[in-house]
Amino acid sequence: MKKTSRLVLLLISSLFFVSFPNIIINSQAETIVVPNKYATSLEVVAAQETIGGWNKTYGGQWGEIAYSLVETSDKGIAIAGYTKSYGAGDSDFWLIKTDPYGNIVWNHTYGGENNERAYSLIQTSDRGYALAGTTSSFGAGNNDFWLVKTDSNGNLEWYQTYGGPAWETAYCVIESSDGGYALVGETYSFGAGELDFWLIKTDENGNMEWNKTFGGEQDESAYAIIETSDGGYALTGYIDSFSPIGGRDCWLIKTDNFGNLQWNQTYGGASFDVAYSLIEISKGGFALAGNSGSFYPHFWLIRTDNNGTMEWYETYPGEVAYSVIESSDGGFVIAGYIEPHRKGRHIQLVKTDIQGNMEWNRTYSESESDQDVAYSLIQCKDGGYALAGFKSRSSFDSDGGWLDASLIKTNDIGDIPEFPSLNPLFVLTIATLFLFFVFRIKMYRQSQKRVNLCH
Repeated sequence: MKKTSRLVLLLISSLFFVSFPNIIINSQAETIVVPNKYATSLEVVAAQETIGGWNKTYGGQWGEIAYSLVETSDKGIAIAGYTKSYGAGDSDFWLIKTDPYGNIVWNHTYGGENNERAYSLIQTSDRGYALAGTTSSFGAGNNDFWLVKTDSNGNLEWYQTYGGPAWETAYCVIESSDGGYALVGETYSFGAGELDFWLIKTDENGNMEWNKTFGGEQDESAYAIIETSDGGYALTGYIDSFSPIGGRDCWLIKTDNFGNLQWNQTYGGASFDVAYSLIEISKGGFALAGNSGSFYPHFWLIRTDNNGTMEWYETYPGEVAYSVIESSDGGFVIAGYIEPHRKGRHIQLVKTDIQGNMEWNRTYSESESDQDVAYSLIQCKDGGYALAGFKSRSSFDSDGGWLDASLIKTNDIGDIPEFPSLNPLFVLTIATLFLFFVFRIKMYRQSQKRVNLCH
């Protein structure tokens, strides 16, 4: 009997460790103090760190969101977005630099008396940072493109505004191969219609060299830009003016190095379709990710050739995909959010092979009613992934109230200890454990009956 018990216990132990090959033990929750030279008092942010993976939130009293992140040259992470709790105005650019475990090294705000929001962040070739977004405190109109350049410690070096009498918003910035910058977004002040793609090229100090608008009589908005291998640019977003089927379509534009249009393609059905993220694939062609109202489910990945001709598209569990990257194995990874049972928003991460076939997906949430979104995704040097966005603290407010900026770090299969995935072997382990104890109780009762008979 003892030998049987030992064998069963050995089997259970083996199944447990097979079910959790990357088992990670949570450390104690810690408290991070967020210093800010503009804050009237220091705010406390609760965070949880784990060995090998972690998730953290950063914020104050009113609300913060992170829209973009980069892995820094020292293997830390930098995130950018906006803060309502700190800074000089209603909302300000917020740049946070962390160590490899998400602990804050420093943070800075940038802004005036009104509203500023940073939607894009890059680390520049001089190891400083460039942030792009919108400002209503500076510039010519209601809202202007705002480009902010800092040194490696986040200290402001210069900023530039671009815009007209109406309003403009920059959603993406890249450092071009000549050391300048290229920004893309939307403009109401210029162009052919109500809202157009706006592409701006600057020198290394942010001085505008040229700009181009693309669009028709209705609305077009650009959310992403890349410099292509031929030295030109590719932009994506949505288009209302030239949809061949109807509705709103995803729009991909290719230009030369001076912004002159070379070709454009639209993708979509009869409903609302938009691309938020764009990459050039290492083997040639492009991949776009976004949201499709025409197809279901709504997480949408498009693969094209070098001329933008669609080769295939796939949809995956999720509502809106905001970011796509090419993984180290040649597949794709997409991040955004899912709305399970329409009760909340949960961060969603999907991994595919090179043909777009889903290999795994992960959902991160702590409760069914959570309102959590990932806007930006990177693959880190250790092979894991980092996601930036926001996490709700209590009630949800689309303007940012009761939200904290969030930063999640996973391993190479998207796992972190706070959100364990249910493994089939884990279910088998629990079932085996249950049957073992049932067997033991039954044997104990039979032995007691024999004792009573002897008496």
